[in-house]
Amino acid sequence: MSNARSEYVGTRARVISRIRGDTLAMVGGVIVVGVFAVALFSAIDDFLLNRQLITMLVADPYETDRFARLLAPSLEHPFGTDEQGRDIFARTLYGTRTSVVVGLAAVGFASAVGIVIGSVTAYYGDPIDMIGMRAMDVLLSFPSILLAIALMAILGRGLENVIFAIAIVYVPTFARITRSEVLSEKSEQYVGAARAMGYPDTNIVSREILPNSLTPIIVQFTFSMATAIIAEAALSFLGLGVSPIHPTWGIMLSGARQYITSAWWYSIFPGLAIMVTVLGFNLLGDSLRDALDPQQQRDAEGRM
Repeated sequence: MSNARSEYVGTRARVISRIRGDTLAMVGGVIVVGVFAVALFSAIDDFLLNRQLITMLVADPYETDRFARLLAPSLEHPFGTDEQGRDIFARTLYGTRTSVVVGLAAVGFASAVGIVIGSVTAYYGDPIDMIGMRAMDVLLSFPSILLAIALMAILGRGLENVIFAIAIVYVPTFARITRSEVLSEKSEQYVGAARAMGYPDTNIVSREILPNSLTPIIVQFTFSMATAIIAEAALSFLGLGVSPIHPTWGIMLSGARQYITSAWWYSIFPGLAIMVTVLGFNLLGDSLRDALDPQQQRDAEGRM
């Protein structure tokens, strides 16, 4: 166990070292940390303090002012105002919360369900494997955004429905990745030894196989966060997302369509928020993939 522990600590140290030495990874990490910080701040302020903190720094994202409609960016309104006189900077900050909540909840649910399906189908084989994978093939046969739109049309608007619709889209991806890893690991000697010692199947899968299969799942989680944020914005843009009373980037872009030539700031800043957030998750995901890839690590060690 001491050797295994030492190998784990050494691997973790190498991964952290590679990420710290990657400028793009650090940029992505800073963006992701900043996004989560803004989302957490707006959530605490809105639910516990009734927006008292944020209104000390920026305007109230829900306050309308008919005398301040479509004002260009200024010191008072850094991102300008929308057609109802609401501050776009404050609404962009608050829109971060919805994107993070939907992304985390949807991808977290999808990864949990996908890991269970992939583990069970790979470990027990046919006929469970055939049934499970054919079900995943059915979901994969639909374009992801069309499947999410169809589910939202059936379920109706609402935060919980958006999370569920996006999660269903990503379940097959995590199921297939997990299945592939479990199929590779279950033929290893340590799995046979665990079976010979009489360990229950649930313990073998959860404590022996899955810990050795997490690398591609972690990387996919990061990339899926980026695409889930885009999916939420797309659904909100089409009028199928959360309630329009809540500020979200997709709803803001939808409202900005008719003012795209007369009030450029209305669409630019929510669009930039989506672009920067997605870029941050993609940069971090790329770095994690390179740092956790054993072949990449061996190549780096060989060059040293």
